[in-house]
Amino acid sequence: MSPLSEAEQRQLLHLARQALEAAVRHHILPGPLPDAEDLKGPLREHHGAFVTLRKEHELRGCVGSIETTKPLYETVRECAVAAALRDFRFQPVRPDELPHLHLEVSVLSPLSDIEVDYIEVGRHGLLISHEGRRGLLLPQVAVEWNWDREQFLDATARKAGLPQDAWRRGARIQAFTTQVFAESVDTAGRDS
Repeated sequence: MSPLSEAEQRQLLHLARQALEAAVRHHILPGPLPDAEDLKGPLREHHGAFVTLRKEHELRGCVGSIETTKPLYETVRECAVAAALRDFRFQPVRPDELPHLHLEVSVLSPLSDIEVDYIEVGRHGLLISHEGRRGLLLPQVAVEWNWDREQFLDATARKAGLPQDAWRRGARIQAFTTQVFAESVDTAGRDS
């Protein structure tokens, strides 16, 4: 995937914010965009994506789709709503929180199998799977927690509900990269 331009990034953030606001304020889930035919290039390609919500720098929700059959703009809109309303770790976002939420989008490259020695902390996100369980962590998580490669692998295995050393004992390890962009602090929550 070629990197999204700044204009494309702004478009995705705007679409995510609109969907978030409509779902939280008015209980309207994203439907087809009336002007979707105007969206071009990478916004129409099928890529996995995650939307992260932060409130005062604290995680408030994060939901994504690893692989999708939908255009990127649809995936991002749906993930924004899911991060606000369906992240099981948090209560649903309330309307009074919207002005304080900051949106971040991570667009994923395709997954590929990777050997442990080739994993680069801060560059690669990981997906570990074994016996029907899967756990994924974005590249920025390892950086935020200051993890080394083994700590990152352990945490990803735990996220899958596997023993933390499952990656040493036959679990499949896949990697991906991301293009990450976020609302500026000045514009977050002011799109309503």
